[in-house]
Amino acid sequence: MEQTSKSRSERISKREDSRQQVRSKRLMTLKKNTPYFVLLIIPIAYFVLFCYWPMFGISMAFQDYKVGSPFLGGNSAFVGFKWFRQLLTSPLFPRLLKNTLIISLTDLLLGFPICIAFALLLNEVRHEHLRHFTANVSMLPYFISTVVVVCMLLNFFSVDDGIFQNIMVKLGGERKTIIGNPDSFVSLFVGSGIWQGCGYGAVVYTAAIASIDPNLYEAAALDGSTRWKNIFHITIPCIMPTILIMLILRFGGLMGVNSAKILLMYRPSVYSTADVFGTYAYRAAFEDGNMSYSTAIDLFTSVVNLLLLVLANKVIKKASDSETSLF
Repeated sequence: MEQTSKSRSERISKREDSRQQVRSKRLMTLKKNTPYFVLLIIPIAYFVLFCYWPMFGISMAFQDYKVGSPFLGGNSAFVGFKWFRQLLTSPLFPRLLKNTLIISLTDLLLGFPICIAFALLLNEVRHEHLRHFTANVSMLPYFISTVVVVCMLLNFFSVDDGIFQNIMVKLGGERKTIIGNPDSFVSLFVGSGIWQGCGYGAVVYTAAIASIDPNLYEAAALDGSTRWKNIFHITIPCIMPTILIMLILRFGGLMGVNSAKILLMYRPSVYSTADVFGTYAYRAAFEDGNMSYSTAIDLFTSVVNLLLLVLANKVIKKASDSETSLF
């Protein structure tokens, strides 16, 4: 009996020692990673204050909200889906939907392949310093403010003294209205967006290309493959999962056109091609003072974006051989 009690006490002491060692290891790990946890406070606070806390404002979409009253428990009457029905039955809804899809799909069909093509071409530059210089220079426009980009467009294409207009006159042409012309709005908007984001958008594909095993290219060279064939038979297939993931994300933002840039380029003459859900929500909030209607418009576009994201993810997951998907 004494030996049994001793063995039990030894086992218990060993368990306590192992638990104490685990606790000490966890404490040491916590102390070692304390600076990283402190740095996490900033992004956590950002998401809480600017992403999750404002979600209480969604309740305005279902209320006849009175400015100044609290979101929940105030004097605002509950109206259900009144503002959503008003949006769907509005005579402006077809124009908003058409303009939003035209701008988004044009940017997707042109801007998405251009970023991939730029990354592929950048990978073919053999001079290392030239490749890095080109990549850095191509990223600079991304860090230019949208306000500055729009001012550049005004200076380049102004009828009176725009650089482009002056060049056209020197070549024997005539001055034409480009800024404020509804037919040229989509081209200016999408073209300037591609110029501004092409270099930055290619970073993801450049990183994916850098992770490809160099032995694949060496084996292809032994078989007599050219650089052009390597692009289509090695590079693109290897980065295809990254391309599909980025394509899914682009579909998830199809209804989210850059409204801030459109507002800077806005004028009544381009309403027919520039008016989108974001600008309509802005006018409803700050011109008409209807915060509930504006919130309903934004919530509608967010829900549609979510549905498009889920649909694109499901379709691409079934269509791709590797079943690449977000979830």
